[in-house]
Amino acid sequence: MAGELRDVADQLAAADNVRVVILTGTGRRAFCAGADLTEFGSAPSLVVARQVRWQRDVWSQMIGIDKPVIAAVHGYCIGSGLEIALLCDIRIAAEDTVFAMPEVGLGMIPAAGGTQTLPRNSRPSQALDLLLTGRRFSAEEALKMGLVTRISPANRLREDALEVACQLGDVDPGTISNLKRALREGCDMPLNDGLELETRLVILSSSN
Repeated sequence: MAGELRDVADQLAAADNVRVVILTGTGRRAFCAGADLTEFGSAPSLVVARQVRWQRDVWSQMIGIDKPVIAAVHGYCIGSGLEIALLCDIRIAAEDTVFAMPEVGLGMIPAAGGTQTLPRNSRPSQALDLLLTGRRFSAEEALKMGLVTRISPANRLREDALEVACQLGDVDPGTISNLKRALREGCDMPLNDGLELETRLVILSSSN
C-alpha cells in the first residue's frame, strides 16, 4: 500500500489538472488500521522491514504535495493510519472514528512520522500520553487535541469532504501552494525568519 501511495503522490505532484486531493478508506471498517504486522514478522529482521518502508519514503512525498490534501477518516484509524492522516492538511473525522498509536506496546517506535507530527498538532505531553500508553481515543478527543480539524456525521463524511474540496478548488493554486510552503517551512524557523519567508511568498503570489 505504501508503494501504491508513493506512485499516486508522484502523479498528484505532477498533475496540473488536480486542484484538491481527498484521501479516505474504502468500506466501513477503517480508514487505515495500521501496518501489516505480518510484513515485519516475515522479513529477515525488523531492521530490514523498516528499511524497506523508509526507502518508499511516501511520507515526505505527501508533505511535499503543493495541493490541499484532505483526510476523510472513519472507522479505525490506528498507528500508521493516524500518521498518514496527520500528513494531510485538513482532517475530517467521522464521529465514530477510533484512534490509537499502539507501536510502543508492540516494541516499536512509530516510523511514519508519529513522533514528530503528533506533538506538532497537539501538546508534547498529550503526544507522549498517546504514544506511551497506546490507548484508544475518540474523534471528539482527537478534535480537542488538534489531531483532527473537523468532525462529521458518519453518513455525511464524504459529502462534507467533497464540499470542502469544492471550496478549495475555487482558490488560485499558486496561492495555496505558497501558503502551504509558508506554514511548512516557517513553523520551524525563528519568528523573524518566518516573517521574511511570508513576505517573499506574498510578493511571489502577487507576481503570478
